[in-house]
Amino acid sequence: MKQAKSPRPKLPPVSEQMKAWSAALAGEIGGWPKIATRAFFGFTALYCQDSIFALLPLTRGIKTAHSLAFKLRPLTQPPRSPRKDSRIGSTEMQKARWFTFELASDSDLHEVLEWLQWVYRAAAKRQPSGSSGSWAGL
Repeated sequence: MKQAKSPRPKLPPVSEQMKAWSAALAGEIGGWPKIATRAFFGFTALYCQDSIFALLPLTRGIKTAHSLAFKLRPLTQPPRSPRKDSRIGSTEMQKARWFTFELASDSDLHEVLEWLQWVYRAAAKRQPSGSSGSWAGL
């Protein structure tokens, strides 16, 4: 018996403003050590070594036209709770927990860059393969 496929996530087209914000973030992050970027279904995937940690929109957004996504690893404690920030949502993609950040203005770039820097550092220190984790408290 075939399992029912889960619905594909909505990937709305992004605005020219979001493309500019993504380009600015990619330019900043591209200078960090051990960073690689790859085109990924309408996004720029950001990797630290071989570990994906964020998706920046090129032509498509995650859930909305003004959002990007970052991956929090199990057993990592962010500097502040994503639940307390109305711009941050959560989604599951490919059995992994991802968080979305909704940008509304240029002033959001500083805040999202702090989150991306934090998840980059967590990806650099990631647990060896096969380790399990917990999302308790997020």
